[in-house]
Amino acid sequence: MSGRANAKSRKHAFFGLHFDLHAQQADTELGADVTEEMVGRLLDAVGPDYVQQDCKGHPGYTSYPTAVGTPSPGIEQDALAIWRKVTREHNVGLYVHYSGVFDVAAVRQHPEWARQDAEGKRDEQATSTFGRYVDELLIPQLTEVIEQYDIDGVWVDGDCWSARIDFGPEARAAFTDATGIEEAPMDAGSPHWAEYLAFQRDQFVAYVTRYADALHAVKPSFEVASNWLYSTHVPQRPTAPVDFLSGDFSPGNAVNHARREARVLASNEMPWDLMAWGFNNCEQYSRAYKPAVQLTQEAAVVLAQGGGFQVYSVPTRAGWVDDAIVQTMADVAQFCRARQDVSHKTEAVPQVALLLPGRSLYAKQDRLFGSWGAALDPVDGVLHALLELHYSVEVMAEWALGERLGDYPVVVVPEYAVVPTELEQALREYVSGGGSLLLVGAEPARQFGDMLGVDFVGEPADTTAFALEAGVACPFAGAWQDITLTTAACAGTRYSVPSSHEGGQCGASVNSHGQGLVGGIYGPLGTAHSRTHHPAIRTLLGNVMESILPEPMVRVDGPPWIDVSVRRNERGLLIHLANLAGMQVATPYSAIDAIPPSGVVSLTIPMTERPGSVALTPTDDGMDWSWEDGVLRVEVASIAIHEVVVIS
Repeated sequence: MSGRANAKSRKHAFFGLHFDLHAQQADTELGADVTEEMVGRLLDAVGPDYVQQDCKGHPGYTSYPTAVGTPSPGIEQDALAIWRKVTREHNVGLYVHYSGVFDVAAVRQHPEWARQDAEGKRDEQATSTFGRYVDELLIPQLTEVIEQYDIDGVWVDGDCWSARIDFGPEARAAFTDATGIEEAPMDAGSPHWAEYLAFQRDQFVAYVTRYADALHAVKPSFEVASNWLYSTHVPQRPTAPVDFLSGDFSPGNAVNHARREARVLASNEMPWDLMAWGFNNCEQYSRAYKPAVQLTQEAAVVLAQGGGFQVYSVPTRAGWVDDAIVQTMADVAQFCRARQDVSHKTEAVPQVALLLPGRSLYAKQDRLFGSWGAALDPVDGVLHALLELHYSVEVMAEWALGERLGDYPVVVVPEYAVVPTELEQALREYVSGGGSLLLVGAEPARQFGDMLGVDFVGEPADTTAFALEAGVACPFAGAWQDITLTTAACAGTRYSVPSSHEGGQCGASVNSHGQGLVGGIYGPLGTAHSRTHHPAIRTLLGNVMESILPEPMVRVDGPPWIDVSVRRNERGLLIHLANLAGMQVATPYSAIDAIPPSGVVSLTIPMTERPGSVALTPTDDGMDWSWEDGVLRVEVASIAIHEVVVIS
């Protein structure tokens, strides 16, 4: 097959568009309204680096005339051929949206391809990664698309998040062959349950490897991504031969979802992007399209972590992309392009590392992969509180943290985490050598109890404690560990009622250990903040952080809805400031069409030498700076959505 002509590979691509229809048997007009003029007008207006176009969705029907699988009976015109012709003329990459594990038509037509539950019932949606689906449909069909349309790559949807524990005879036999364990477990109470889930996770990676290798053999320049692979959904070291990482974050709680996932994907050090939904699905009201200002706010938190950005829109069933969508996408593209040279592929300047407890998620959840739901509340709550306190934070799984531990002044372990032995030892050495470790929750605290300078009183017990900070009280309901101080200093008080009148007890401490510091917060701060976002909880965490990181690289004075990310590239030190005021967090509020300006944001940055230049990008206005006695002071008059202070 030919190469990719002049289109950018995903390593270099920055902004893209995604269209899918999930073609169905009931469709009657697929492709009818698609014209070369429409596609060309969209590409001229938006200027994407690539387009991801509909191919086969979860129902299993294709929107192009396949000879391999099941075409929708409603194909009026081959839209994919038109998209290929016009994207090639514009030097724009063309990728297809293709549903992987999730294929309703495949399991209906070939029941033997379906995954089975513990009762032997065949799944009505999910194929088995142990079966013949990958060899008899997925690979042949995508090979057909490559050979017929010379597409540049595939974005495989419905893959890891659709994979379920498989109890079919092929899965159980493969487990026995691989492990020698004669009886495969059938439920979480059976022996070898953890081994069975680990084996099936490995099988999923083998399945992705199988189709990626096969497609690369057909066309070496072909690029493969499996949606949400090596994100929080699959929090493990990348081993499958995929070419880039990607995921589509929540259409509703989009900014918060993107804040976490952008950091996790970035930690893999592979090409990556995140996809925003261009619309919301509200109760009884689907496809409430988002204004450009809302999408640019979502883009800001992705760009601030160095990633690419794409937007998902749905054309009509006949394939027409409305002028209003074109204009919105053009506005979003313009916003992103104005920031590309200070955002795309930038590197993090290490400040605070937050552990994503992937091993704990795998050990404690009876499923193969995410999404993990409330099990991620401890991570989200700590992340949000740290960001509200204006710390620059990266989120990484155990393997990534272990490799970069020495780069970070502070490491935070959230509640729910049981740190693996090898990382535990590395963290102990990290603290002894001068690092600062913050343990949140009773479980991590007990694992490192000998370093905390406290005595534990009894076992952790469920109770409701109150934080009383910033002039207000907020409850922490969950497991609390009572302590008495030995060598540690108290860094935060908890109360049994929402008042200080009856007195309290120490709920957080900081202790010197070796050359470093160890902080402990002995209750469920992450979960509490994830579910309340209360200033009392944020302030309590801030008091502890102030004790273990008294001199951050950048100190920011501004409202808590300003996210700070410290990055760098060839232009110098980059301080990203994202205004998240008014971001959507509740489903009944589907669209944001105005974001209040931040007001004055001040930065204090210790620098031994006067910088050569300090600029605000892309606005280039409304900023003053001065340098004196080894300190750079920057004052930004206001941030509309996203600005970058560039110091060189």
